[in-house]
Amino acid sequence: MLPGGNRLNVLLLAAVVMCALSVVTSQHKARKQYIALQKEKERAQELEVEWGQLQLEQSTWAAPGRVEKIAVRQLQMRLPSSEEIRFVRIEPEGQRQP
Repeated sequence: MLPGGNRLNVLLLAAVVMCALSVVTSQHKARKQYIALQKEKERAQELEVEWGQLQLEQSTWAAPGRVEKIAVRQLQMRLPSSEEIRFVRIEPEGQRQP
């Protein structure tokens, strides 16, 4: 064997080992990122379910019947009689008549 051949073999072996370690490291990072992605997808799904529940709750709280019941019972509000209703006409700016 040539004296320079051993050095070349050692150098090539070191390069192969470095490449192998690089592949292992890359795969490990890819797996960690994939796991993080899956967790974020699960969280997004949970937030979507919560958003739907909040929309349902909002529609329940804002139901016209519920609002009217609270206005009558707690605020003692009532519909005005026909004598109490006044119509106000608003003229556009510049078209007022003296």
